[in-house]
Amino acid sequence: MPETTSGKTPLNRGFGRVLVFVYGVFALSASARAGVQIATKFDLAPLAFSLSALAALVYIVATVALARSSATSRRVAWFAVGFELLGVLAVGTASLVDGKAFPEPTVWSDYGQGYGYVPLVLPFVGLFWLWRTSRQEVVTETTAAKG
Repeated sequence: MPETTSGKTPLNRGFGRVLVFVYGVFALSASARAGVQIATKFDLAPLAFSLSALAALVYIVATVALARSSATSRRVAWFAVGFELLGVLAVGTASLVDGKAFPEPTVWSDYGQGYGYVPLVLPFVGLFWLWRTSRQEVVTETTAAKG
């Protein structure tokens, strides 16, 4: 495994590269969607479009943090992906409970239905990957201490 400044397993290797790519795609698509919505029809659904912009920002931060291998990036990734999970659950639930508050869909509306529910699944995958790569470090350190 490549060395990192934090001593942890790099997030951007193997499956981590796929995860960074998917987050990057969502960062671009959510940013484009929010940009168009805010520029062309913000007055129709300001809450929904603002939440789309927030989702885009979260995806950008998560993408950058997952692509880097420093200890700080790992902490930022945990926060961003955790916030993403809370956001998609909160917005998804709110959009189902009070559809009138969301006259236009957001990235996270209906738990990401417009994106094939990937926004609902992605944070679980991201958190699992962060946990798994942290666990690999613990196993590696334990094995090295015994050797």
